[in-house]
Amino acid sequence: MLAGYVLVEMRMTDESWNIVRNTPGVTGFVGSGNKPVALLEEEVNQILKQTKEAPKVKVGFRKGQGVRVTNGPFIDFVGIVDEINAEKGKVKVLLTLFGRETPVELDTFQVEKI
Repeated sequence: MLAGYVLVEMRMTDESWNIVRNTPGVTGFVGSGNKPVALLEEEVNQILKQTKEAPKVKVGFRKGQGVRVTNGPFIDFVGIVDEINAEKGKVKVLLTLFGRETPVELDTFQVEKI
């Protein structure tokens, strides 16, 4: 990640473009049309040289915040953020399963704020 930007290497298909475009938190792309423009390898290398530390995941959640699971076996469950591991891009969410509050570790892309 460089100053709030993320580079994504992908094979451009309608399906992959739709997935990236509809990912929560993605707000813009390089290019001026409806689809992103591929960067040249030299441009990518120049950007990567400017980063001196490992990429970090920006987590938009805080402990105690209500979230809804959007992906995986617990889809549509609602819970409370209990722990955040920004380095791994994980959140521990307390979900009610079988009448008991149960901690479940999820990737940050699997939950959204409510």
